[in-house]
Amino acid sequence: MRGFLLRCVLLWAMLQWSKTQSAVPATALNCCEGDVLLLLDSSGSVANREFLRLLHFATILLRPFSLGRGHVRVGLLQVGTNPNLEFGLDVHNNQESLQKALQSVSQLQGDTNTKAALRVAQGLLTETDENMPKVLLWLTDGVEPGDVGGAMAELKAQGVSVLAVSTVHGNYQVLQRAVTPPLESHLYSVDIDDIDIITEDLREAIIKIIRAERLRVVDLTSHSAVLQWRPVLKVDSGYYEISYNSLGKAGPETKRTLSGNSNWVELTNLQPDTTYTAALHPESNQRLFNTLSVNFTTHVLGLTVVSVSDSGSRQIRVSWGPLQPAGVQRYTVEYGAFPSGEVLTVTLPSQQNSTLLTGLQPGTQYLVTVSALHRNGKERAMSVRACTQEAALPALSDLYLIPVEHQEVQVAWQANQEGLKGYWLSWERQNPHTYTSKPSISSLYLPASSRSTRLKHLAPSSRVCVSPVYSSGRGEGLCCTAERFQPAGLTITVCSNQAAGAKKWVKSSILSAGCSSLDN
Repeated sequence: MRGFLLRCVLLWAMLQWSKTQSAVPATALNCCEGDVLLLLDSSGSVANREFLRLLHFATILLRPFSLGRGHVRVGLLQVGTNPNLEFGLDVHNNQESLQKALQSVSQLQGDTNTKAALRVAQGLLTETDENMPKVLLWLTDGVEPGDVGGAMAELKAQGVSVLAVSTVHGNYQVLQRAVTPPLESHLYSVDIDDIDIITEDLREAIIKIIRAERLRVVDLTSHSAVLQWRPVLKVDSGYYEISYNSLGKAGPETKRTLSGNSNWVELTNLQPDTTYTAALHPESNQRLFNTLSVNFTTHVLGLTVVSVSDSGSRQIRVSWGPLQPAGVQRYTVEYGAFPSGEVLTVTLPSQQNSTLLTGLQPGTQYLVTVSALHRNGKERAMSVRACTQEAALPALSDLYLIPVEHQEVQVAWQANQEGLKGYWLSWERQNPHTYTSKPSISSLYLPASSRSTRLKHLAPSSRVCVSPVYSSGRGEGLCCTAERFQPAGLTITVCSNQAAGAKKWVKSSILSAGCSSLDN
């Protein structure tokens, strides 16, 4: 009961502290980028009162920092018989969330198995960006921490800065070997009731490690680079000077002046595939700032356009640019039916910027990729999709009109059988009961096996049309018109697509017929 009341009093004190604190120090709000992992001794050797005071201390220590990716990431790992990851580095992105999490932590009790917890810490801190500064803050009473020398040495060898806070019970020699120099700012041994007096010094030590004093390249092309930095000046407190030039090539240094509230700059008119060095100089009459620098190499000038022209049913022409014979060894064109056709390859010299792809399938979409292999070994590629045209559908080759009786005719035809689905016929039909009425248009669909049919009640000068039907559409048909029927004689009208014009063959001379082709 007494422990519960003490916990409530401490939590109340933390809340009162958060309400009465002045504004968060401006130097810490947006100063830093890195990972801070709290290694909190939660074993039975730590009195519950000390445990709660350590948690309270951690909340005050971390409160000024901006949290999340691009700022400071905080994790909490408890030491007990078995390590317990209370929350990882990516869990809390704001102070409200972190403060609530710290206030709800419960003590594990059990043995002080620090070595096992350090193995977990090593995995957490080494799986992130190796260029990101990392801090392990060990909060402990220092009583029998175990054999931690090897694990701490491995962490430090991997670039992790180890800091420690211990109560007066701690084994100072073990802690001294564990932390990263300098000892005067990275190792603190203090009575638990006076722990708040080290808050500012310890926070400043952490800030020195994770202060984001670096110039970063956030966007890069063949001709430009965007550089970004954490602002250290205000609009009225000074200015920045950015200078840059190419490495290994003779040329003047370029300088630009930027306002004090700037935090990025775009460098333009750069040369492709060239290494540059850039330096940022914060200038202020209030204090001295470090010069930040960065080296970067612009991209190889790659392909900027790939186009398709001269598309036919069996071919397409692919063109690309810009042409770079001095910097390119060769071009490779890969193409295949989309999405899973066989991929074919054409290799072309650096002086060529187009090629004709032949032997393609009609009405098919192709994925075409053009790759440029540069002389420095780098490769750049660009892809487009292109479609071949539909193949022209075969036309009806011949159409025959053979009179049978008055107003009746036998219609016969010949057509290409590949892919054929059927035939579409149309003609002018006369009503047998009212010969004076206007003829009507009749139509009929016949299967591909049909070669002829008989039509009755044809109107005088009836126009008979037959079109082949394929799965992808109707081919070109033929139409023939008989001007006059003579049942006493045999007249055959032949219309053909095989000659330059339709032709007519007459067995008896009593017929006048006209023939023409039928377009869809």
